[in-house]
Amino acid sequence: MLDAVEDGYELRLANAALRAEQAHLLVAVDPDTDEALGTVTFCLPGGPWAEISRTGEAEFRMLAVAPEARGRGAGRALVEECLRRAAAAGAGRLVLSTQPSSAVAHRLYERLGFSRLPERDWSPAPGVDLLAYARPAP
Repeated sequence: MLDAVEDGYELRLANAALRAEQAHLLVAVDPDTDEALGTVTFCLPGGPWAEISRTGEAEFRMLAVAPEARGRGAGRALVEECLRRAAAAGAGRLVLSTQPSSAVAHRLYERLGFSRLPERDWSPAPGVDLLAYARPAP
């Protein structure tokens, strides 16, 4: 079952056109080469891509940075843009879900002021557990 969930998620992650159509697909681009460094999906509660956001919150999902671009600030820039968009949308808080094994991402979130929100941890499928984080919007 876990493989089927992961395969479905991989396909959903790869469908950038659908994410751009139904939510806000943000792309970090190298200014020198125009190469895409990473992406994230920003959404508001009630949208087709929202998972844990509630009224008054915004959410980001599917933060991904190309392996060769890691350490260059693309992830941080994408999260900071989500924070700006949350504030512009009038959201009081920005929330996200992450896999327990994503320690590098957890460190980024914590450096940017996110805190664990254990009461919102959840499992989209058997054997798939996600941790929730939140931060007040600026």
